[in-house]
Amino acid sequence: MDTKQKASYFAIASAGVLAAGKFISGFNSGSMAILSSGLDSLLDVFMSIMNLLAIKKATKPADEEHQYGHERTEDIASVLQALLVVISGLSIIYKSLQKFLQGGEIGYTPLDLSVMVSSLFLSLIVSTVLVRTGKRLNSNALKADALHYRSDIYSNLAAILAIAMTYYTGLIHFDLLFAVITGFIIIFSAVVMLKEGVSALMDRRIPGDIERRILDIIETMPFPYAGYHRMRSRVSGNKNYIDFHLLICRKAHVNDAHETADKIEKNIKASISSVDPVIHIEPCPVSCNLTDETCIIFKKRPKKRNESGPSKLYNNPPL
Repeated sequence: MDTKQKASYFAIASAGVLAAGKFISGFNSGSMAILSSGLDSLLDVFMSIMNLLAIKKATKPADEEHQYGHERTEDIASVLQALLVVISGLSIIYKSLQKFLQGGEIGYTPLDLSVMVSSLFLSLIVSTVLVRTGKRLNSNALKADALHYRSDIYSNLAAILAIAMTYYTGLIHFDLLFAVITGFIIIFSAVVMLKEGVSALMDRRIPGDIERRILDIIETMPFPYAGYHRMRSRVSGNKNYIDFHLLICRKAHVNDAHETADKIEKNIKASISSVDPVIHIEPCPVSCNLTDETCIIFKKRPKKRNESGPSKLYNNPPL
């Protein structure tokens, strides 16, 4: 079992405990704020199970029908989760408004406050673990899971405030108000999640810091390297794909060209995890002598690349 699957199992178990405690407390007191938070946790259980299945599917190797692998499964799962979370948030708001119009009573007990405070701390622990693991492994599924539990933190705080204000004032309006606020918090987190998932499905380019590290590796290559162009990149699940045309001195031997390309590929994979580079070799359009001392491109090559991007001279050499 890999790290992502362990994180998912941890999230499922934690969400199950949270949901059970909140529903017991909510049904006992009649609090919509607690019940809405419990529904959020129950939804987290379902989402975490979906994430686990998506992660298992995404780790499967490429096959005849899916020659680029199954990494997009995580992105699809995050989009589906976001849509379900929106429905959950709207349901909470509807139920809260319905109870406000129908009227009702709420009877808090010491159990309610202790359950919500415990849930707050557990949600904080789970979200922190998922955020760190998701960033370290570049997993959209775990990042989406982390957003669920981060919204739980706010819904737990809302429920705690509802308990306190309703207890001291005797008015149920505070409970219903904070239940509606919880619903909007859930919807907002879903919109963020949906944006990330759709962006990945639309072949978003790889993060800028990773791209800069790749460019640094390429641009430190010695002769017969003469530049590159037509670089493209995209993200699929936790995998970063990048392809570009590598320019090699037109007088260099074909073996030297392939050795340079192989070295770039090995250096990229060794220094950056989850990167799949594809390199197409082209002859340098500038005609000059064979050595690096007389190479026109290398003579004009700046010592340091500007932080904003590579030099135009050898990113797009003159034709």
